[in-house]
Amino acid sequence: MRDGDRLRVTLPQPVASVLAGLAEVGEEAALVGGCVRDLLRGERPADWDVATSAPPEVVAGLFPGSTWQNPFGTVTVLVPGGERGIEVTTYRIEGRYRDRRRPDHVRWGRSLIDDLARRDFTMNAMAWLPEEPGIGRLVDPFGGAGDLEAGLLRAVGDPDARLEEDALRLVRAVRFAIRFEQRIDPATEIAIRRHAGSASTLSGERLRGELLRILTGPVAPSRAFGLMEELGLLPVLVPELAALRGVPQAKNLAGDALDHSLRAMDALPASDPTLRLAGLLHDLGKATTLADGHFIGHETAGADLAEALLRRFRFPRGEIARVGRLVRQHMFAYGGEWTDAAVRRFIRRVGVDLLDDLFALRAADDLASGFTQPAEGGLAELAARTFAAVAADPLDTRQLAVDGHILADELGIPPGPRIGRLLSRLLEAVLEDPSLNQRPALLALARDWVSTDPA
Repeated sequence: MRDGDRLRVTLPQPVASVLAGLAEVGEEAALVGGCVRDLLRGERPADWDVATSAPPEVVAGLFPGSTWQNPFGTVTVLVPGGERGIEVTTYRIEGRYRDRRRPDHVRWGRSLIDDLARRDFTMNAMAWLPEEPGIGRLVDPFGGAGDLEAGLLRAVGDPDARLEEDALRLVRAVRFAIRFEQRIDPATEIAIRRHAGSASTLSGERLRGELLRILTGPVAPSRAFGLMEELGLLPVLVPELAALRGVPQAKNLAGDALDHSLRAMDALPASDPTLRLAGLLHDLGKATTLADGHFIGHETAGADLAEALLRRFRFPRGEIARVGRLVRQHMFAYGGEWTDAAVRRFIRRVGVDLLDDLFALRAADDLASGFTQPAEGGLAELAARTFAAVAADPLDTRQLAVDGHILADELGIPPGPRIGRLLSRLLEAVLEDPSLNQRPALLALARDWVSTDPA
């Protein structure tokens, strides 16, 4: 399609109601941005964004219950029958972006073309302007439809100007190019390389959003990280990861520590981006621990680096802790000679809540190394033994037949750290021999320890 071509669109009723409502009061309203791009790709948009010549106060007045709490003219319109609000944004003309994120000032416009001109890439700078129910014309002043057909990602107008306005566009360019299998226009690519350093000014929250979209996207995320490296963005955005380039790996598959980490990430499910992060970061410590061909303690160093990185990206504390624990625990060497007590100690060290994640990470690590688990005595056997132990044996002080109150009453010891130490020793004894988990046996052990160590 080209600028001015007519296009039939099946609109959700709430979207059609918004467009019709604005037209009834003499205001122009059009679908814009990603939803138009998706329609031209033959996909149903996840979001339907509307732009209009109407000022935000007019939009809010037309649709009762609407909210407008931002300086950029975006009104969230609630329409009966809609599952969520529809964002309606007034045409605008923007001033300079001195903070490389937001325009210094915004003024409302009356021109759809001017509004499209401020957008990032040509495929996102198209609009669908309705002319009659379900039929409208494509407004494509910058050739986005042709670029989309040609598989080309191109900045709107001057690429340097577009990237100077918002440094996040550097990362969005990578994500779009990979997601839509596009090559980057040469002038746009040169500008990205030129402005790569400005990515350091991006906030952790904004980078986290783009990273999560990459990790959960339909394309292997390693391709995005590879493109970031080619464009000079990886050392700026994730220097800890870039440091793995050139770190040797004694693996069956070719490549260095970065290649291995990217393969491990790809091998984990897109439905669990936190687990994919653990795969990406699990060997982060290898860049700082290499000595004589070994990486002694790289799991501990890597966990510290991974946690610091995720804090920088403003990930929730629970997700940071989950990744950190996985990285710390991913180096274990199981053998069929492990006793049941050793399995219980392994579970105690790892944590019952982490077992599924850890086995998934280890399987991805093996796959990324070209390693095949043995038929007997391997990961599957350990998993079976751990799950059986979890179902049958005490693995936590809360599962002991005595608690702190019982110990204090029976032994005449006031609550405090000493009671905690006794419970830990009792758990160690039960991990070795679960048959000891009976109140008389545990009290006898505790009395014996107290008699030999009265302090």
